[in-house]
Amino acid sequence: MRVLIVDTCYSAFLTAHYRRHEGLERRPYAEQWKALMATHFGTADAYSHYLGELGHQAHEVVVDCIPLQQAWAREHGLKEAAPDEILLAQMDDYRPDVVYLQNLHVLSDETMVRLGSSGALVAGQIASAAPPDERLRLFDLLLTSFPHFVERFRAAGVPTEYFKIGFDPRVLGDLGELPPEQPVVFVGALNGLRHRAGNRVLARAAKDLPVQFWGYDLRGWAPWSPLRRRYNGEAWGIEMFRLLASARTVLNRHIADAGEYANNMRLYEATGVGSLLVTDAKSNLSELFEPGREVVTYTNADQLVAQVRRYLADDDARREIAAAGQARTLRDHTYSVRMQELAAILDAHR
Repeated sequence: MRVLIVDTCYSAFLTAHYRRHEGLERRPYAEQWKALMATHFGTADAYSHYLGELGHQAHEVVVDCIPLQQAWAREHGLKEAAPDEILLAQMDDYRPDVVYLQNLHVLSDETMVRLGSSGALVAGQIASAAPPDERLRLFDLLLTSFPHFVERFRAAGVPTEYFKIGFDPRVLGDLGELPPEQPVVFVGALNGLRHRAGNRVLARAAKDLPVQFWGYDLRGWAPWSPLRRRYNGEAWGIEMFRLLASARTVLNRHIADAGEYANNMRLYEATGVGSLLVTDAKSNLSELFEPGREVVTYTNADQLVAQVRRYLADDDARREIAAAGQARTLRDHTYSVRMQELAAILDAHR
């Protein structure tokens, strides 16, 4: 099976990445792609790597990485091509059996229709706010780690499967030297308006806990907020993993679209690097981790403070739960496991 994975990256990350690697935008496509994947941002090349181990052929195209895509266009004789045009040329060149979009919003409707007429299975994965049903129907198959989206999408007439997020254990070999240990860390989206409820819990807890924050988008927070006062800047990819690995406890909160369900990358990132995850209680969390033995949960800010204080004061208990959480992730939640599941799903729908 040949799979073309269409991915995107945050623009702030891409800006920082090319600023750090001066002149990279002038390098060949293969060199730029390898440098981008080496950051471990998002899922990076985890899909293609582990699908490859199963005998499939796969490649990630990062459609919003303009220098990377323009390098491909130059090397294939395209001049002044728009991003969607470059992707369609990559489709013609790669001739995939499956086009797998990690971002349902990024391509125009016209491009989506052209993908659908190519003969490839057009699949999309989502764990965020969903587009309108008309957009969803441009896909032959949807995969989501939001359990409550499965029946919703099926009701819109689109075949849909539940598919969980995971962790790439190759990260562990790339951590290198860790920064100084921090007692409590949160890394993620910090917008006080968009992620209002979850981030308010974190800000309230920060009044009583020594939480250090990394992330992006500080809109909505007063200058005197503990979240602003303890903000340390952006942290992307392997830098984020190093921060998580150096933390005695890692805080997690879900976005409103997750509803009552546990589902975000931080669940697996924090446990994967061996830190104690303190996460908001969700109805399906026990299907992923055993609360109290592999992760620690809270239901409100006061309980969050109490739980963190408890485990900061008891290193043995903290280490035991963190080790159990890491063992669970490395056994059940790696992208090696996930790609076995994904290949079976794609085969069933082709």
